Amino acid sequence: MKLAARASRIVPSPTLSITATAKSMKAQGIDVIDFASGEPDFDTPEPVKAAAEAAIRAGFTKYTASSGIDELRSAIADKLKAELGLAYPKSQILVSCGAKHTLYNLAQALLEAGDEVIIPAPFWVSYRDQVLLNDATPVLLETKEADGYAISRAMLESCVTPRTKAIIVNSPGNPTGATYDRPTLEVIADFALRRDLIIISDEIYEKILYDGVTHISIATLGPEVAARTVIVNGVSKAYAMTGWRIGYAAGPKDLLTAMADIQSQSTSNPTSISQKAAVAALRMGETFPQQMVTEFDRRRRLMVERLNKMPGVSCRMPTGAFYAFPNVSGLLTRRHPAGPIDSPAALAAYLLKEAQVAVVPGEPFGSTHHIRLSYATGMEAIARGLERMEAALKKLT
Repeated sequence: MKLAARASRIVPSPTLSITATAKSMKAQGIDVIDFASGEPDFDTPEPVKAAAEAAIRAGFTKYTASSGIDELRSAIADKLKAELGLAYPKSQILVSCGAKHTLYNLAQALLEAGDEVIIPAPFWVSYRDQVLLNDATPVLLETKEADGYAISRAMLESCVTPRTKAIIVNSPGNPTGATYDRPTLEVIADFALRRDLIIISDEIYEKILYDGVTHISIATLGPEVAARTVIVNGVSKAYAMTGWRIGYAAGPKDLLTAMADIQSQSTSNPTSISQKAAVAALRMGETFPQQMVTEFDRRRRLMVERLNKMPGVSCRMPTGAFYAFPNVSGLLTRRHPAGPIDSPAALAAYLLKEAQVAVVPGEPFGSTHHIRLSYATGMEAIARGLERMEAALKKLT
């Protein structure tokens, strides 16, 4: 069977694949510590579950408008107005089956053969593949760990061509946990305005911030910037609702209309029950996200402190999200009895086999020097997993 060429351009999501492997090993009775999974370990808040149950009991189990129910789109509009000072009518808001689906709708509506998209690296794994799936070309903007993964005007200018159509902004970022300050966002916004680019602002980790850092949406930097920015967000991370699959976009009317039309011919509406649950999440206030962040902060400090004590490992302190992204360059010339550790992928395979610790190698994120660990798991599991990891690393020669 001859498959479409686009199918050969991509690989399955490595984070989902490694998480599935870890779960499979656990099902076999193997005590695996999973640092690969990119989801909060907290349970979905009770008011959200109650809203979903009420929707089921009320028979709210049929098709809805493909772009999302008015109640949820209004809740999203209210959130954006209250938190960002941005006013969007419902016609400029689209609810989708998770933020990843939102991004895919956007790529479908915006990109075609010959287009280029600037993606700061390291990057979330699906950005590059979604660009490739839609016949466009990802252009990686290489940032430096030593600079806190910051972006400068010179770096942007080195990536742009007459074919550049968009730039992706992800702050707080996955996998680095880095955040962009206002001056950096102003540089990006001015660059986009001068080059007539669409800004794709992935803000899914906006609530998960530390050390007094505050979230700044690039769309708030002025009407001209907002007019060419698509805000992508959802309830998965802030409200521990990864499996409910609700994401959303707000942005220019023509682009959002095209995204909605595409969705109407693919998935149609997001799950009716999940939409009611998302309304409850967005209306419940900041207490739950703040409680999660307080606990994530404790875990963050423990994980980074322990990683920095391991031989051949160094790790900067993230200011957002729930990932540590340690540099393991000091380990990549070492060996174990079965062979060399010559890449993050080889190290991740070794840790899974030797220590029963699941981490994600840096290569899918655009780094050949790092691995990613999630601290969205309990303190006891973090402590045990890091003990195993350190013991395994000490066996390398």
